[in-house]
Amino acid sequence: MNAPVNDAAIQTAAEGAAMLERVIALQPLLRNNAEQARSGRRVPQENIQALQDAGFFLALQPKAWGGFELDPQDFFRMQMAIAESCMSTAWAGGIVAVHAYQIALMEHQAQVDVWGEDIHTRVSSSYAPMGKVEPVEGGFRFSGRWGWSSGCDHCTWALLGGILPDGTYRTFLVPRSDYRIEDTWNSMGLQGTGSNDIVVEDAFVPEHRTHKQTDGFAGTNPGVTADSAPLYRLPWAQLFIRVVSTPAIGAARDALNLYTELVKGKASGDVTKLAQDIGTQMRIADAKNAIETMTTVLLANFDAMMAAVRAGQDIPLEDRILYRYQASLVIEQSIAVVDSLFSSAGGSSVFQGSAIQQRFLDIHTARAHVANNPTSFARNLGAVGLGADNRDFFV
Repeated sequence: MNAPVNDAAIQTAAEGAAMLERVIALQPLLRNNAEQARSGRRVPQENIQALQDAGFFLALQPKAWGGFELDPQDFFRMQMAIAESCMSTAWAGGIVAVHAYQIALMEHQAQVDVWGEDIHTRVSSSYAPMGKVEPVEGGFRFSGRWGWSSGCDHCTWALLGGILPDGTYRTFLVPRSDYRIEDTWNSMGLQGTGSNDIVVEDAFVPEHRTHKQTDGFAGTNPGVTADSAPLYRLPWAQLFIRVVSTPAIGAARDALNLYTELVKGKASGDVTKLAQDIGTQMRIADAKNAIETMTTVLLANFDAMMAAVRAGQDIPLEDRILYRYQASLVIEQSIAVVDSLFSSAGGSSVFQGSAIQQRFLDIHTARAHVANNPTSFARNLGAVGLGADNRDFFV
């Protein structure tokens, strides 16, 4: 007997494929604007507008708020395609776009606050628990300073991390009128992400504009109802941890293309010189394999999770822990790819303005993000496998 056809899933896949085509069509524009992104230390407004016109920022937004409710697989395919042209645009744009998912998990009034007047309202973030939180009637007094708020210059709200006096963690949703942006982003790579600091001084945040870590972990999010799309039953963390590693896959793929062209040039047009070079053969083969393996694991993980939520099933905690560890490995695996290619790309690669050097710098900079350090995630995965309790609630 054939399995029943899920018409909604088929329609979602078709919309995802169409949006991916629109994003791919933007690659020449994004590549041409890459130098402007680096020199301006922020994503060019032309890139942001082009992605908005393509629907990218609405990819994970609820249909009730003009969004597409696409599967994560389609969203991350688009983020990889963007990164092939400009990793900074993919990093900042992807982080901003993924916040629509978290807003959808919050209380309805928070959604009204953000999208009530404009469905294209954009939100940046910094999840480090840097906020000073004081409970007051109706909400909290909130202060602090946060770094790495990628894309913040293009946003009018921010999601910021803080720990309550009882030790629990929440994300606090703050409007632009309650914070200032300080220009601090002078980095060796990902220069165009505009990941500046956010400063809040004694702002009032109402209760409904907070998101509990426990809700994101347990799937008890107040914005998710019986009528919500299956998408919003995924653990919130599974999307965010991928949004800060997936751009490296696209950048590594572009580095391989750049390397191939560089070594062909060194061979003076005689490709037979390369075909017999074992070192070149192995570098290309290993890079291709690593890139395809990372992509396959990413998509397979979300295939499994989406199948579970569509069937009304829980995603096993052990799988979620494994998926987090696998997400954290992407940057180190991408570093291995780009280091291997860069080391034999030739003398031209060391000069400023080298395209393959930029991929090297971008991917290495991404390693500084806490979500891309696999050590603690490996330890948690191993410990749980030996019978210990889970110690990571952002899975």
